[in-house]
Amino acid sequence: MALNIILLIAGIICLVAALAFVLWPRWVAAAPAYIGMALLHLSYYIDVKPMTFAFWGIATLIVVGLFYLQPSGEPDGHSDSNLYVGFGALAGGMLGILLAPRIMILGVILGAMIGQFAYSRTPNGKWMLFPSTHFWRYFAAKCLPAIVAISIVCIAIMGFIL
Repeated sequence: MALNIILLIAGIICLVAALAFVLWPRWVAAAPAYIGMALLHLSYYIDVKPMTFAFWGIATLIVVGLFYLQPSGEPDGHSDSNLYVGFGALAGGMLGILLAPRIMILGVILGAMIGQFAYSRTPNGKWMLFPSTHFWRYFAAKCLPAIVAISIVCIAIMGFIL
C-alpha cells in the first residue's frame, strides 16, 4: 500500500513537471509525462491499455528525436509562443475530456493550433502569419511536443476520472 502511494505521488510530480516543461521548455515534456503515466499505472490508480502505452511510447521517442534535431527558440529569440501553445493545448484537452473522452486528442490539437494562431497575431509572432509555410513548419516542429505531452497528461487525468 505504501508503494502504491509513493508511485502515485511520483507520477503526479512527473505530470506536473511535464506541464512545466511544456510552458517553459528546457527539456522534452513528453518524457516525464510518459514516465508519470507509467508510474500511475504501476500504482494501480489508473488503468492504461498496453496498446496505449506502445502508441504514446513511440510518439514520445519521435518527439525526443525531434527535440535534439531542431534548433531551440524562435528566429527572433523569443519563446513566448510556448505559453500560448501550452495553455491552448491544455484548455483544448480539458474541454475534450468534458465533451467526450474520445475527442480529447482532437481538442488538444485544435487548442495548440488556436494558441499558435493567437501568438501569430502578437507583435513577437507576426513573422509567422497564418496562411504561410512558416506557420505550418512551426506547428509541426514546436506544437507536436506540446500535443504529445498534454495528451499523455490528459490520458492520466481521464484515468482518474473514469
